[in-house]
Amino acid sequence: MATKSPRVQVTVDPELEEAMAAVDAHPKSRSRLIRDLALRGAEAALEERQRREKAKEFFRKVASGEIDIDLTGAREAHEEREAEVE
Repeated sequence: MATKSPRVQVTVDPELEEAMAAVDAHPKSRSRLIRDLALRGAEAALEERQRREKAKEFFRKVASGEIDIDLTGAREAHEEREAEVE
């Protein structure tokens, strides 16, 4: 189908093939599946970037003294969490 939008060529390497099969082993349209995966991936990447920026902003505020943090309590909480994981 003709389109005014630019197109890209994507090589379906083993990793992409595995990702596609995990979502839909027999899609009606491989192109549509790849597009959907790209959009989901972009959304996930944006969310991850926003989480990192929020975390950096928190630590900037801690470093500047705007947010007071109990480092001893934080260390104890971390040690408790690590003990639960083991």
